[in-house]
Amino acid sequence: MTSTESPSSVRKVVVHLRATGDAPILKQAKFKIPGTDKFAKVIDFLRRQLHRETLFVYVNSAFSPNPDESVIDLYNNFGYDGKLVVNYACSMAWG
Repeated sequence: MTSTESPSSVRKVVVHLRATGDAPILKQAKFKIPGTDKFAKVIDFLRRQLHRETLFVYVNSAFSPNPDESVIDLYNNFGYDGKLVVNYACSMAWG
């Protein structure tokens, strides 16, 4: 966030987390995250919630984005129905 942006002007993105394969289902599968945050923040959140260091994370069951990618860029390019769908697995599911 630059110094000219106020916190209220940052666009929030709805992230929908979907378990894949043998991964446990989270109690809260949807949450909002500032679009300026990096995808690494989503990965770190999942690691903390699932208590796992090794985790495979995909967008739209298709690809694993770079952790440095901004959430808003992923949403603008791959989001649909007002949300960014993120699949997670404990073992490699696609790719």
